[in-house]
Amino acid sequence: MIYNIGGLNVSQKRERVIFLADCESFYASVEKADHPEYQNKAVAVAGDPTRRSGIILAACPIAKSFGVTSAERLGEALKKCPDLIIMRPRMQHYIDVSLMITQIYEEFTDLVEVFSIDEQFLDVTASQSIFGDPITIAKEIQKRVMLQTGVRIRIGIGTNKILAKTATDIWAKKNKSGIFTLHPSDVPTMLWKEPVHKMFGVGSRMCKHFAKLGIVTIGDIARTPLPQLKNKFRARFGKQSDIHAEVMWRTANGLDDSPVTPGTFQTPPKSIGHMMTLPRDYVHSTEIDTVLLELTEEVCRDCRIKGYMGWVVTVSCMCSPYEAPTGFSRQMKMPDPTNHTNKVFDMVKRIFYQYWDRMPVRRVGVMLSTLEDDQHYQLTLFEDQVRARALDKVTDMIKDRYGNAAIIRASSLTYAGQAVERSLKIGGHYK
Repeated sequence: MIYNIGGLNVSQKRERVIFLADCESFYASVEKADHPEYQNKAVAVAGDPTRRSGIILAACPIAKSFGVTSAERLGEALKKCPDLIIMRPRMQHYIDVSLMITQIYEEFTDLVEVFSIDEQFLDVTASQSIFGDPITIAKEIQKRVMLQTGVRIRIGIGTNKILAKTATDIWAKKNKSGIFTLHPSDVPTMLWKEPVHKMFGVGSRMCKHFAKLGIVTIGDIARTPLPQLKNKFRARFGKQSDIHAEVMWRTANGLDDSPVTPGTFQTPPKSIGHMMTLPRDYVHSTEIDTVLLELTEEVCRDCRIKGYMGWVVTVSCMCSPYEAPTGFSRQMKMPDPTNHTNKVFDMVKRIFYQYWDRMPVRRVGVMLSTLEDDQHYQLTLFEDQVRARALDKVTDMIKDRYGNAAIIRASSLTYAGQAVERSLKIGGHYK
């Protein structure tokens, strides 16, 4: 592995060069690489519609040419492209391929920051003396990734992370080479004329807010003095919106001081949670209790694995019908922090039944936050915490060795239980 030159103050020697490398239609690209017979066919990766997870996760460029888009329902995609080949997601395989791609990036620089499973930042500033100019490095990365994984990489190049991300999203994903450089001097002439919905961090809801503020292009944000933009945000979102306004203003102006930081996902989490879309509407409390307990067990086990316990329990719920759902997201603080399943479950049920409107439940979530180290805990007179922690440790060890379904509660074997099915998945999708 080749590392950047240690001890060199790069910022004094040359301008920073940052890449944002993005895998084109990642899941679909991996499937097409594994199935050469589908190379010239429309392919999409989607969930199981029988379990109400029939959503397009990724569509190859051929499928997209028919109008198929990510996050749309499988039925709608098949109407647009009847010959669409549907592949079931294999999340563990995609993770393995992503890690393989990371290793390729690390052949060019040790400054690689994972942004998502298919996007990573690279600081190649000091690598130029070894591998050549940025375009040469980008082309070589594309070549190696394609050769070893069959996945096409698009690379945006800038002097900071936000410029690299913008270059990728707006231009590199659209041009033939899959490479684009956005210089700071080009921001007023190239970026500012783009519609505001193309700016990173702006979704459909934010676009509507900007439209009501008279902001249509990215330049409208950039040219607005920051104090004035903050005043507009305060009038619309409240006095706590100053940070949001500044983030939007800096993004529009291509300003970003953050370094490329390897090991970003190794930082302590602020919360640990899980959510489940149910295969059918649940209306009986016994069924709902079953899935709430399963989610609580997943959350608490994750906390124990990572060495945390939490003070605050959050429960979220969405009820049918799909077209006009009701629901809630509420939280309560416990008297003491914990990661013990039964103790957290008591609070989960208390929150759920206080706010549930008795409509059929289609999605539920449980989260623990305000985390702290689980090695220091308060003993009480009313429960044997040492025994409870020892029991949790034993069950965790069994699951670590034999799988999540090796030991489950009897309620999870009922018609309502989802633990066995979820043990086959990562992040809600099949391994």
